[in-house]
Amino acid sequence: MTYVRAAALSELEEDTPKRVELDGTPVSLVRTEGEVFAINDICSHANVSLSEGEVEDCSIECWLHGSSFDLRTGKPSGLPATRPVPVYPVKIEGDDVLVSVTQES
Repeated sequence: MTYVRAAALSELEEDTPKRVELDGTPVSLVRTEGEVFAINDICSHANVSLSEGEVEDCSIECWLHGSSFDLRTGKPSGLPATRPVPVYPVKIEGDDVLVSVTQES
């Protein structure tokens, strides 16, 4: 896995998504419940930015139609979304948040 720096940990506010682009992939970084998660920023239902949604109970809600996605697995918790969104491994090194969006073959 190749990790790239996505943000400084100090830039991430609790329960406030931050959109970044890593190697052409839109990613939403979320600091919540003592962890940092990286989830694809595009809702699988409506092609809108998840970073504009709200975070609660380790999930992120799409602001347009209300589907929520688990930050750990990317799985939707209810309609209208039926497909999960990708989640990415995160490492913290000092104040750096590192994310891997590459797939190993």
